[in-house]
Amino acid sequence: MTTAADPLIRLRGVTKTFGRGPSAFQALRGVDLDVAAGDFVAVMGPSGSGKSTMMNILGCLDVPTDGAFLFKGVHVERLTRDERALLRRRYLGFVFQGFNLLARTSALENVELPLLYRGEPPKRRRETALAALEQVGLVEWRDHTPAELSGGQQQRVAIARAIVTNPAVLLADEPTGNLDSARSVEIMELLQDFNRRGITILMVTHEPDMAAYARTRVHVHDGRIQSQGLAA
Repeated sequence: MTTAADPLIRLRGVTKTFGRGPSAFQALRGVDLDVAAGDFVAVMGPSGSGKSTMMNILGCLDVPTDGAFLFKGVHVERLTRDERALLRRRYLGFVFQGFNLLARTSALENVELPLLYRGEPPKRRRETALAALEQVGLVEWRDHTPAELSGGQQQRVAIARAIVTNPAVLLADEPTGNLDSARSVEIMELLQDFNRRGITILMVTHEPDMAAYARTRVHVHDGRIQSQGLAA
């Protein structure tokens, strides 16, 4: 049983090995991590450090080879694939560097997708998606396809799609990687605003300027957490 003092997310001794035998590669080597509800965490590290592997596990897209992953007190590593999918659908939202929007689909329809997967009726899908687009300042662009939007606008649509289900956790993988500095600041301020509203944010970034928006920074190196602490 969890209490209010327990972390929302807890990793204990998490390892992840790819392959077998002499060609096996250990991407994570005994990771311990606590994430409190409402925190904004920036995960940093060089290429190949294991940060993306760790985020895939935290996003319930993969499971540890060994160790424990608890989400709201539930051992995620013991769940079936379908159970993990339900957890993702209910609690998690995702924002990617490449936006991952459907090219021939309007901004509104892109935002509606998670609600469609949930089986929400059309009228409720539209109303909820419009509200999400309003939160990112793009209601007037609802009928435009991604090709008709700037990179910053596309990322705003992606964020609206991620928060349309009111997730407990938003996982952002290099969310400003394809944007110029001005648009990057806009996106980070938007994420910061959603964090103030209570959404826990886990963000992978290699940019110190973007990590400065987070409350907590985690540095990963060679599959281990090298340091973790409050941002200066």
